[in-house]
Amino acid sequence: MHVVIIGNGVTGVSVARHLRKGSADVRITLVSGESDHHWSRPALMYLYMGHMRFSDVKPYEDGFWADNRIDLVRGWVERIDTDGRRLHLADGRTLDWDELVLATGSVPNRFGWPGQDLDRVHGMYSIQDLVALERATPRLKRGVVVGGGLIGIELAEMMHSRHIPVTLLVREELYWDNVLPREEAAMVVRAIERAGFDLRLQTELKEIHDDGQGAAGAVTTSAGDRIDCQFVGLTAGVRPNLSLVRDGPIETDRGVLVDEQLRTAVPHVWAAGDCAQITTESGERYLQQVWYSGKAQGEVLAANLLGAGRRYDRGVWYNSAKFLHIEYQTYGDVPNRPADGVTHHYWEHPNGKTALRLVERGGVFVGLNAMGLRIRHRVAEGWIRDRATIAQVLDHLDEAHFDPELHRRHTAAIRAALRPSR
Repeated sequence: MHVVIIGNGVTGVSVARHLRKGSADVRITLVSGESDHHWSRPALMYLYMGHMRFSDVKPYEDGFWADNRIDLVRGWVERIDTDGRRLHLADGRTLDWDELVLATGSVPNRFGWPGQDLDRVHGMYSIQDLVALERATPRLKRGVVVGGGLIGIELAEMMHSRHIPVTLLVREELYWDNVLPREEAAMVVRAIERAGFDLRLQTELKEIHDDGQGAAGAVTTSAGDRIDCQFVGLTAGVRPNLSLVRDGPIETDRGVLVDEQLRTAVPHVWAAGDCAQITTESGERYLQQVWYSGKAQGEVLAANLLGAGRRYDRGVWYNSAKFLHIEYQTYGDVPNRPADGVTHHYWEHPNGKTALRLVERGGVFVGLNAMGLRIRHRVAEGWIRDRATIAQVLDHLDEAHFDPELHRRHTAAIRAALRPSR
C-alpha cells in the first residue's frame, strides 16, 4: 500500500510516523511545497526574533526520514485525480497513490480588500511569509497588522523586537473579545498599550495602497485615516486550505468533510488537521484547528489506514498562547459573553496582569481561563471530565499550579474571592 500525504505539518507528519510504527511494509510519501522538512510552525516568531535557528525548530534530524523509510517530495500539488489515484504537481511530475491523506492546513483569511495582493502584504503562517517579512525588514519604517487574535499579537511583537513601530487595526471593542471575556480582553489591551504599540480598536482596514512599485505603501482605515507603512500583516483569522478540492468530487463545507474516522466520501481519500471538518453521528460539523488536535487526528487516521476503525474523540478543549508577557491558557467551555445557566467566577490580581476565571454550568465546573498563571493540563482536564464542583476545584487548586513555588502565594486570595457561599 502506498500512502501519499499532502502536507508536512504536525498532522501529516503524525500520520506518517504512526503509519511507520504500525507497519514496516507501507510505502509512505510526504509531499510539501513549503519546506523540505517538517518544522514547528508555532516557532515562526522565535526565528524572526533571533531566539532560535531554523535547525532548532525541526523536531527530527534530517536523516530521520530516510531511516524510517518516509519519502519526502518537495513540490506544490496542482491537481488531484481521484479516479486515477494520481497527483499532478505544478512542475509536471505525477505521483500515484493507493490511499491519499489531505493535511493541507489553513490559509490566512482575505476579505477582498483593495490591494490585498500587493507585495509586502502577507499573513504569518508559512516559511514563505517569514522570508517575505525578513526581506522587507531593512526598509520598514512602520508595519500594520490587521486583525486581533493570537497570530496578530505575535506578528506585532516580532516587528517590535526589531524596533519597527507597529499599528494594530482591531475591529472589536477590545482585543480578541470575540473569544475572550471582557476582563481578559481588557488585560490584553493594557499589555499592548504598555508595550507602546499603536492599537486602534473598532477600526477596520478599508484599502491597501500601492507604493507605485507594486508593493504596500500605506493603508486607509474605516475611520478615514491614512497610515504610511511598508508591510501589512493580514491576521484576521485563518480558514481551511481547500485550494486543491474546490472543483473536484471531494465534498467540502467550511473544511473537507470527513466522518469521525476521518474518511471523506470519496473512496481512499482521507483528511485531518486544520483542513478537515468532522461530521459526528448526530450530524454536527466542527473544525478543531489547534496543534494538539492535528497531532491526535494524525494518530487516529494512521490507525484507520491500517484497519483499526477508530473514531476521533475531540476531548476537552484546550489552547494556550502568550500576549506579550502574559501567558494565557483556556480549558473547556468559557463563553466570552453571559449565557443562560452559566456562572462565571473571576479573580484578578491588583497588578492587572494575573487572573483566573472558573466557569460552572448547573453546579458543575466546565472550564477556566488563566492569565499569567500556568495550570497543569492533566489536573484541569480531570476536573472537567470528573464533573467537579467549583468548591472542589478551589480545594485542590494547589495541585493545578504548574509552578507552585511561584504561584501558590495567590491561592488564598483566589479562594477568598471565588469560593461559593455555603
